[in-house]
Amino acid sequence: MDRFDAMQAFARVVEAGSFTKAAETLHMSKTSVTQLVQQLEARLRVKLLNRTTRKVSLTADGAAYYERVVRLLADMDDAETSLSGASASPRGRLRVDVPTPLARTILVPELPAFHARYPDIQLDMGVSDRMVDLIGDNVDCVVRGGELTDQSLMARHVGDLQLGVYAAPGYLERAGTPRDPRELEDSHHRIVGFLWSRNGKTFPYAMQRGGERIEVQGRYVLSVDDGNAYLAAGLAGLGVLWLPSYMAKAHLPGGELVPLFEDWSLDPMPLYLAFPPNRHVSAKLRVFIDWVVEVMARHAPVGGRSNS
Repeated sequence: MDRFDAMQAFARVVEAGSFTKAAETLHMSKTSVTQLVQQLEARLRVKLLNRTTRKVSLTADGAAYYERVVRLLADMDDAETSLSGASASPRGRLRVDVPTPLARTILVPELPAFHARYPDIQLDMGVSDRMVDLIGDNVDCVVRGGELTDQSLMARHVGDLQLGVYAAPGYLERAGTPRDPRELEDSHHRIVGFLWSRNGKTFPYAMQRGGERIEVQGRYVLSVDDGNAYLAAGLAGLGVLWLPSYMAKAHLPGGELVPLFEDWSLDPMPLYLAFPPNRHVSAKLRVFIDWVVEVMARHAPVGGRSNS
Protein backbone atom coordinates (compact mmCIF):
# COMPACT_ATOMS: atom_id res chain seq x y z
CA MET A 1 0.00 0.00 0.00
CA ASP A 2 1.24 3.47 -0.93
CA ARG A 3 0.43 5.51 2.18
CA PHE A 4 0.21 8.78 0.25
CA ASP A 5 -2.28 7.30 -2.25
CA ALA A 6 -4.28 5.81 0.61
CA MET A 7 -4.45 9.10 2.50
CA GLN A 8 -5.40 10.96 -0.65
CA ALA A 9 -8.13 8.43 -1.40
CA PHE A 10 -9.46 8.67 2.15
CA ALA A 11 -9.55 12.49 2.01
CA ARG A 12 -11.38 12.44 -1.31
CA VAL A 13 -14.01 9.99 -0.03
CA VAL A 14 -14.65 12.31 2.91
CA GLU A 15 -14.86 15.40 0.71
CA ALA A 16 -16.96 13.78 -2.02
CA GLY A 17 -19.24 11.94 0.38
CA SER A 18 -19.05 8.65 -1.48
CA PHE A 19 -16.56 6.13 -2.84
CA THR A 20 -18.09 6.44 -6.31
CA LYS A 21 -17.61 10.20 -6.57
CA ALA A 22 -14.13 9.98 -5.06
CA ALA A 23 -13.14 7.36 -7.63
CA GLU A 24 -14.40 9.57 -10.46
CA THR A 25 -12.42 12.60 -9.34
CA LEU A 26 -9.27 10.53 -8.73
CA HIS A 27 -9.65 8.75 -12.09
CA MET A 28 -9.51 5.39 -10.34
CA SER A 29 -11.91 2.48 -10.03
CA LYS A 30 -14.27 2.37 -7.06
CA THR A 31 -12.71 -0.98 -6.11
CA SER A 32 -9.22 0.55 -5.96
CA VAL A 33 -10.37 3.44 -3.78
CA THR A 34 -12.22 1.06 -1.47
CA GLN A 35 -9.17 -1.18 -1.13
CA LEU A 36 -6.89 1.78 -0.35
CA VAL A 37 -9.17 2.98 2.45
CA GLN A 38 -9.55 -0.56 3.83
CA GLN A 39 -5.78 -1.01 3.82
CA LEU A 40 -5.38 2.32 5.59
CA GLU A 41 -7.87 1.28 8.26
CA ALA A 42 -6.07 -2.08 8.68
CA ARG A 43 -2.72 -0.34 9.07
CA LEU A 44 -4.10 2.13 11.64
CA ARG A 45 -6.24 -0.55 13.31
CA VAL A 46 -9.18 1.84 13.59
CA LYS A 47 -12.41 2.33 11.69
CA LEU A 48 -12.28 5.64 9.85
CA LEU A 49 -15.61 5.62 8.05
CA ASN A 50 -19.17 4.51 8.69
CA ARG A 51 -20.57 3.07 5.47
CA THR A 52 -24.23 2.63 4.55
CA THR A 53 -25.89 2.08 1.18
CA ARG A 54 -26.77 5.78 1.07
CA LYS A 55 -23.87 7.69 2.54
CA VAL A 56 -20.42 7.65 4.06
CA SER A 57 -19.68 9.45 7.33
CA LEU A 58 -16.65 9.86 9.56
CA THR A 59 -16.17 8.06 12.83
CA ALA A 60 -14.74 10.03 15.73
CA ASP A 61 -11.30 8.60 14.97
CA GLY A 62 -11.83 9.28 11.28
CA ALA A 63 -12.67 12.93 11.89
CA ALA A 64 -9.50 13.46 13.94
CA TYR A 65 -7.39 11.62 11.37
CA TYR A 66 -8.95 13.55 8.47
CA GLU A 67 -7.90 16.89 9.97
CA ARG A 68 -4.32 15.64 10.23
CA VAL A 69 -4.36 14.17 6.72
CA VAL A 70 -5.56 17.44 5.17
CA ARG A 71 -2.74 19.35 6.87
CA LEU A 72 -0.19 16.71 5.87
CA LEU A 73 -1.25 16.72 2.20
CA ALA A 74 -1.12 20.53 2.20
CA ASP A 75 2.35 20.48 3.75
CA MET A 76 3.55 18.05 1.08
CA ASP A 77 2.17 20.31 -1.64
CA ASP A 78 3.88 23.28 0.02
CA ALA A 79 7.17 21.39 0.12
CA GLU A 80 6.99 20.68 -3.60
CA THR A 81 5.88 24.15 -4.67
CA SER A 82 8.46 25.86 -2.45
CA LEU A 83 11.24 24.50 -4.65
CA SER A 84 12.52 27.20 -6.93
CA GLY A 85 11.59 25.39 -10.13
CA ALA A 86 8.08 24.53 -8.99
CA SER A 87 7.28 27.96 -7.58
CA ALA A 88 8.61 29.70 -10.67
CA SER A 89 6.46 27.53 -12.96
CA PRO A 90 3.24 26.31 -11.29
CA ARG A 91 1.97 23.14 -12.87
CA GLY A 92 -0.85 20.65 -12.64
CA ARG A 93 -4.57 20.37 -13.13
CA LEU A 94 -6.87 23.13 -11.85
CA ARG A 95 -10.66 22.70 -11.77
CA VAL A 96 -12.69 25.92 -11.83
CA ASP A 97 -16.30 26.88 -12.52
CA VAL A 98 -17.37 30.27 -13.90
CA PRO A 99 -20.64 31.86 -15.12
CA THR A 100 -21.41 31.36 -18.80
CA PRO A 101 -21.46 35.04 -19.92
CA LEU A 102 -18.29 35.85 -17.97
CA ALA A 103 -16.50 32.90 -19.57
CA ARG A 104 -17.62 33.73 -23.10
CA THR A 105 -17.16 37.49 -22.97
CA ILE A 106 -14.18 38.06 -20.67
CA LEU A 107 -12.28 35.10 -19.23
CA VAL A 108 -11.92 32.74 -22.21
CA PRO A 109 -10.75 35.51 -24.61
CA GLU A 110 -8.08 36.43 -22.03
CA LEU A 111 -6.88 32.84 -21.48
CA PRO A 112 -4.13 32.81 -24.17
CA ALA A 113 -2.16 35.29 -22.03
CA PHE A 114 -2.66 33.10 -18.94
CA HIS A 115 -1.42 29.97 -20.71
CA ALA A 116 1.52 31.85 -22.20
CA ARG A 117 2.49 32.81 -18.65
CA TYR A 118 1.74 29.39 -17.08
CA PRO A 119 2.05 26.78 -19.83
CA ASP A 120 2.15 23.84 -17.40
CA ILE A 121 -1.25 24.49 -15.81
CA GLN A 122 -4.04 22.32 -17.20
CA LEU A 123 -7.32 24.21 -16.72
CA ASP A 124 -10.62 22.30 -16.51
CA MET A 125 -13.23 25.05 -16.73
CA GLY A 126 -16.84 24.27 -15.96
CA VAL A 127 -19.06 26.91 -17.53
CA SER A 128 -22.45 27.24 -15.87
CA ASP A 129 -24.69 29.45 -13.77
CA ARG A 130 -25.68 26.64 -11.41
CA MET A 131 -24.59 26.46 -7.80
CA VAL A 132 -21.57 24.16 -7.62
CA ASP A 133 -20.78 21.84 -4.72
CA LEU A 134 -17.08 22.65 -4.42
CA ILE A 135 -16.36 19.64 -2.22
CA GLY A 136 -18.59 17.05 -3.85
CA ASP A 137 -17.68 18.13 -7.39
CA ASN A 138 -13.98 18.41 -6.49
CA VAL A 139 -13.73 21.97 -7.80
CA ASP A 140 -10.77 24.09 -6.72
CA CYS A 141 -12.61 27.40 -7.01
CA VAL A 142 -15.70 29.09 -8.45
CA VAL A 143 -16.35 32.61 -9.68
CA ARG A 144 -19.87 33.85 -8.90
CA GLY A 145 -21.82 37.10 -8.94
CA GLY A 146 -23.93 38.25 -5.99
CA GLU A 147 -23.43 38.06 -2.26
CA LEU A 148 -22.16 34.70 -1.03
CA THR A 149 -24.68 32.82 1.08
CA ASP A 150 -22.30 30.08 2.23
CA GLN A 151 -20.24 31.81 4.90
CA SER A 152 -18.04 28.73 5.37
CA LEU A 153 -16.28 29.35 2.05
CA MET A 154 -13.09 31.32 1.68
CA ALA A 155 -13.66 34.13 -0.81
CA ARG A 156 -11.94 37.02 -2.52
CA HIS A 157 -13.85 40.01 -3.87
CA VAL A 158 -12.51 40.24 -7.44
CA GLY A 159 -14.81 42.73 -9.13
CA ASP A 160 -17.99 44.81 -9.12
CA LEU A 161 -20.34 44.42 -12.09
CA GLN A 162 -22.08 47.67 -13.03
CA LEU A 163 -25.73 47.03 -13.90
CA GLY A 164 -28.19 48.70 -16.25
CA VAL A 165 -31.69 48.12 -17.63
CA TYR A 166 -32.17 47.38 -21.33
CA ALA A 167 -34.73 46.24 -23.87
CA ALA A 168 -34.76 45.31 -27.55
CA PRO A 169 -36.33 47.78 -30.03
CA GLY A 170 -38.91 45.13 -31.00
CA TYR A 171 -40.13 44.88 -27.44
CA LEU A 172 -40.37 48.67 -27.07
CA GLU A 173 -42.33 48.98 -30.33
CA ARG A 174 -44.80 46.40 -29.08
CA ALA A 175 -45.12 47.40 -25.40
CA GLY A 176 -44.07 51.04 -25.46
CA THR A 177 -41.02 52.65 -23.84
CA PRO A 178 -41.39 52.86 -20.06
CA ARG A 179 -40.21 56.14 -18.55
CA ASP A 180 -40.24 55.05 -14.92
CA PRO A 181 -39.15 51.65 -13.51
CA ARG A 182 -42.47 51.25 -11.70
CA GLU A 183 -44.19 51.00 -15.09
CA LEU A 184 -42.66 47.51 -15.38
CA GLU A 185 -45.21 46.39 -12.79
CA ASP A 186 -48.03 47.28 -15.23
CA SER A 187 -49.91 44.40 -16.83
CA HIS A 188 -48.75 45.09 -20.41
CA HIS A 189 -45.01 45.13 -19.59
CA ARG A 190 -42.82 42.04 -19.21
CA ILE A 191 -39.32 41.36 -17.95
CA VAL A 192 -37.11 38.34 -18.63
CA GLY A 193 -36.84 36.48 -15.34
CA PHE A 194 -33.59 35.03 -14.06
CA LEU A 195 -33.89 31.97 -11.83
CA TRP A 196 -31.22 31.96 -9.15
CA SER A 197 -30.39 28.28 -8.84
CA ARG A 198 -29.82 28.47 -5.09
CA ASN A 199 -33.60 28.55 -4.62
CA GLY A 200 -35.19 28.61 -8.09
CA LYS A 201 -36.78 32.03 -7.56
CA THR A 202 -36.54 35.42 -9.23
CA PHE A 203 -35.67 38.46 -7.11
CA PRO A 204 -36.72 42.11 -7.29
CA TYR A 205 -34.13 44.65 -8.40
CA ALA A 206 -33.35 47.65 -6.19
CA MET A 207 -33.06 50.98 -8.04
CA GLN A 208 -32.41 54.45 -6.73
CA ARG A 209 -32.58 58.06 -7.89
CA GLY A 210 -31.49 60.74 -5.51
CA GLY A 211 -33.00 59.87 -2.15
CA GLU A 212 -35.67 57.63 -3.73
CA ARG A 213 -35.18 53.86 -3.61
CA ILE A 214 -37.59 51.30 -5.05
CA GLU A 215 -37.69 47.57 -5.81
CA VAL A 216 -39.02 46.28 -9.12
CA GLN A 217 -40.16 42.69 -9.53
CA GLY A 218 -42.05 42.74 -12.83
CA ARG A 219 -43.89 39.95 -14.60
CA TYR A 220 -42.39 37.48 -17.03
CA VAL A 221 -43.43 35.03 -19.72
CA LEU A 222 -40.00 33.39 -19.65
CA SER A 223 -37.53 32.81 -16.83
CA VAL A 224 -34.17 31.11 -17.35
CA ASP A 225 -31.21 30.00 -15.22
CA ASP A 226 -28.43 30.70 -17.73
CA GLY A 227 -26.88 34.09 -18.46
CA ASN A 228 -26.45 33.54 -22.19
CA ALA A 229 -30.06 32.37 -22.55
CA TYR A 230 -31.17 35.39 -20.50
CA LEU A 231 -29.44 37.77 -22.91
CA ALA A 232 -30.79 35.90 -25.96
CA ALA A 233 -34.33 36.20 -24.60
CA GLY A 234 -33.95 39.96 -24.21
CA LEU A 235 -32.51 40.33 -27.71
CA ALA A 236 -35.50 38.36 -29.02
CA GLY A 237 -37.83 40.94 -27.47
CA LEU A 238 -39.27 38.73 -24.73
CA GLY A 239 -38.90 41.37 -22.03
CA VAL A 240 -36.79 43.94 -20.21
CA LEU A 241 -33.34 42.93 -18.95
CA TRP A 242 -31.14 43.89 -16.00
CA LEU A 243 -27.63 43.35 -17.36
CA PRO A 244 -24.01 43.85 -16.33
CA SER A 245 -22.54 46.48 -18.63
CA TYR A 246 -19.96 44.03 -20.02
CA MET A 247 -22.81 41.91 -21.42
CA ALA A 248 -24.75 44.85 -22.85
CA LYS A 249 -22.02 46.97 -24.45
CA ALA A 250 -21.56 44.87 -27.62
CA HIS A 251 -25.28 45.26 -28.39
CA LEU A 252 -25.55 49.02 -27.94
CA PRO A 253 -23.73 50.50 -31.00
CA GLY A 254 -25.93 48.57 -33.46
CA GLY A 255 -29.12 49.33 -31.55
CA GLU A 256 -29.88 45.72 -30.63
CA LEU A 257 -30.47 46.90 -27.06
CA VAL A 258 -31.73 50.27 -25.84
CA PRO A 259 -30.81 51.58 -22.35
CA LEU A 260 -33.71 52.44 -20.06
CA PHE A 261 -34.04 54.58 -16.91
CA GLU A 262 -30.59 56.13 -17.29
CA ASP A 263 -31.40 58.62 -14.51
CA TRP A 264 -31.74 55.68 -12.09
CA SER A 265 -28.86 53.65 -10.69
CA LEU A 266 -28.50 50.10 -9.43
CA ASP A 267 -26.16 48.77 -6.82
CA PRO A 268 -23.23 46.96 -8.50
CA MET A 269 -23.20 43.18 -8.32
CA PRO A 270 -20.12 41.95 -6.41
CA LEU A 271 -18.09 39.22 -8.07
CA TYR A 272 -16.37 36.68 -5.82
CA LEU A 273 -13.87 33.91 -6.30
CA ALA A 274 -14.55 31.26 -3.66
CA PHE A 275 -12.84 28.04 -2.60
CA PRO A 276 -13.32 25.50 0.21
CA PRO A 277 -11.87 26.44 3.60
CA ASN A 278 -9.98 23.15 3.87
CA ARG A 279 -8.60 23.31 0.34
CA HIS A 280 -4.94 24.23 0.29
CA VAL A 281 -4.21 27.29 -1.85
CA SER A 282 -1.63 25.74 -4.12
CA ALA A 283 0.70 27.73 -6.33
CA LYS A 284 -1.46 27.02 -9.39
CA LEU A 285 -4.62 28.19 -7.61
CA ARG A 286 -2.85 31.27 -6.25
CA VAL A 287 -1.70 32.41 -9.69
CA PHE A 288 -5.16 31.76 -11.15
CA ILE A 289 -6.77 33.91 -8.45
CA ASP A 290 -4.26 36.70 -9.09
CA TRP A 291 -4.92 36.44 -12.84
CA VAL A 292 -8.70 36.74 -12.37
CA VAL A 293 -8.18 39.81 -10.18
CA GLU A 294 -5.91 41.30 -12.85
CA VAL A 295 -8.42 40.65 -15.65
CA MET A 296 -11.43 41.95 -13.73
CA ALA A 297 -9.52 45.10 -12.75
CA ARG A 298 -9.64 46.00 -16.45
CA HIS A 299 -13.29 45.05 -17.02
CA ALA A 300 -15.13 45.49 -13.70
CA PRO A 301 -12.83 46.70 -10.92
CA VAL A 302 -13.83 46.57 -7.30
CA GLY A 303 -15.46 49.85 -6.32
CA GLY A 304 -15.29 51.49 -9.74
CA ARG A 305 -16.17 51.44 -13.39
CA SER A 306 -14.05 49.75 -16.02
CA ASN A 307 -12.17 51.63 -18.69
CA SER A 308 -12.88 49.04 -21.37
